[in-house]
Amino acid sequence: LVLLAAIPAIAKEIAQTTGQRLYLPIYSHVPYGNTDRSGARAFSLLSAMVSLRNTDGRNPIRILSAKYYDTEGRFLRNYLLKPITVNPFGTHEIFVDASDKSGGSGANFVIEWTSESAVSTPLVEALHISMTSGRSLAFKTEAIEIPAEGK
Repeated sequence: LVLLAAIPAIAKEIAQTTGQRLYLPIYSHVPYGNTDRSGARAFSLLSAMVSLRNTDGRNPIRILSAKYYDTEGRFLRNYLLKPITVNPFGTHEIFVDASDKSGGSGANFVIEWTSESAVSTPLVEALHISMTSGRSLAFKTEAIEIPAEGK
């Protein structure tokens, strides 16, 4: 009985908001193995599938931008040519090719979204994958909210 009474207190509260600015880590490559005598390291190139999921069942969200930055913090490009609407429970995906090494191991997206009414916060993740003969690597990263520019 005590355990059942405690369950609601443990449940994660779903935040509601009308927009956010999110930081999503991306790994376009990762070093592995040992550093050789010259100081060089082997790298595994990774593709990244960015998944922007509208978790609200009633209202759409509007993704305003998906800006891609490299390890040094230099802006590379905006993956959205224009804002897009994601329907309730819908998903928008962005794909970064494994051959695109421009971001480096410290690449990131800064994603901005908005909604006309308060909605449950979207789930924004990146799935990183490298599949070569004899070796596969897969992991995910999750976005965190950061302050809006100028604040």
